[in-house]
Amino acid sequence: MNDESSVTVIRYGHRPGRDDRMTTHVGLTARALGADRVFFPSNATQAQETVEDITTRFGGVFQARCTDELDAYIRDFDDMVVHLTMYGEPIQAEIAAIKSNATDTNLLVIVGGEKVPFSVYEQADWNVAVTNQPHSEVASLAVFLDRLFEGTELSRSWPNAERKVIPQATGKRVIDTDDSV
Repeated sequence: MNDESSVTVIRYGHRPGRDDRMTTHVGLTARALGADRVFFPSNATQAQETVEDITTRFGGVFQARCTDELDAYIRDFDDMVVHLTMYGEPIQAEIAAIKSNATDTNLLVIVGGEKVPFSVYEQADWNVAVTNQPHSEVASLAVFLDRLFEGTELSRSWPNAERKVIPQATGKRVIDTDDSV
C-alpha cells in the first residue's frame, strides 16, 4: 500500500439486536488498524454513530457511513476486493500476492455478518481465511490488516484528537489533548 491508496472495509450484513456490538467492533477495528473508511448496512446507524464519536474523541481521519447500496458498491468497485471468509485460501498463502498487487491501488475488504451471497465470493479477487475455523470477523479483520500493513499501523499518530491515552503498565490514563503529558 502507498500513501495514495486506501483501504475500505464493508460490514456485509447486520442483524439488529444480535450483531450491534460486533458490527460496531468491525468499524472500530478498521479505524484503529489502518483502514480509511467503513461502510455499514443501512440498519446499523448506531454503529456508525459510535465509530464517528470515537473518531472525534480519539482522533484520526476516518469515515463511517451507512448505506443500502453495499451490493452496488462491491459490484462497481474498480480495484482489488478481498473477502474475509473461513472458506477462503489461508491468509499466510495469499498475503504476499495481495500486498504486491495492492501497492498502487485501492483495496476493499469485506467481512460478513450473516450469510454472504455467492456473488460476493465471485466478485472478490481473493477469498481469504484467517484459519478455516469459525471465529470472529473482528479477529479476522484485525489479523488481515496487521499482515497487510506489517505492523506499521500499530504506531500511527492520531491527529485532531480531543483525548489521548497515555500508555502505562498499570491503570488507565486518558488526558484531554490540551493537557501536558
